[in-house]
Amino acid sequence: MMRRGSELLLPVNPVFVWFSLLLATLLNMLPWGRWAGMPDFLAVALVFWNVHQPRRVGVGAAFLFGVIMDVHQGALLGQHALAYTLLSFFAITVHRRLLWFSVSGQAAQILPLFVAAHAVSLVVRLMAGASFPGWALTLAPLFEGLLWPVAAFVLLAPQRRPPDRDKNRPL
Repeated sequence: MMRRGSELLLPVNPVFVWFSLLLATLLNMLPWGRWAGMPDFLAVALVFWNVHQPRRVGVGAAFLFGVIMDVHQGALLGQHALAYTLLSFFAITVHRRLLWFSVSGQAAQILPLFVAAHAVSLVVRLMAGASFPGWALTLAPLFEGLLWPVAAFVLLAPQRRPPDRDKNRPL
C-alpha cells in the first residue's frame, strides 16, 4: 500500500547506485573533508541507498567504504568502518518505517543515526589517544540531516523520468 500522493518510481540502475557511492567517496576525499564540521557525503549516500535499496547496498558495502576512508584519512583502521557499519545496520533496520514519512520527516528520523555514527567515530578516536577535535564536530550531523532532502532529490531523479510510452499499453 502506497502513501497518498507518492509516485511510482522506475527500478534503480545498479550502476547508478555504485557510481553515486563512488562519487560520494571522492567528495569525502577532497581536502575539505578533514575540516571538523564538514558533512560526510559518503555517510549520507550510504544511508540513502540503505533506506531505498537495502538488498543492493548493505552492511558489507558500508564496511568496505569505511576501510577505504580509514586508509585515505590515515585514521585508526576500523574507525570509519565501524561507524559506517553501525549506521548502515540501523538505517536498514528502520528503512520500511522511514519510507512512510515525507523527506523532511525522514531527515528528522535519520539525524539521530548521523549523531550516533559521529559519536562512535569520536569515541574510537579518543580511546586510541587522539585529542578532542573540538565542538565544530557537532555541526557535521546537522549538515548531513540538511543534505538529506538534496540527496533524495538528486539520487531519485533518474527513477522519476517517465518510462517509454507504448501506444498498445494503456498505462
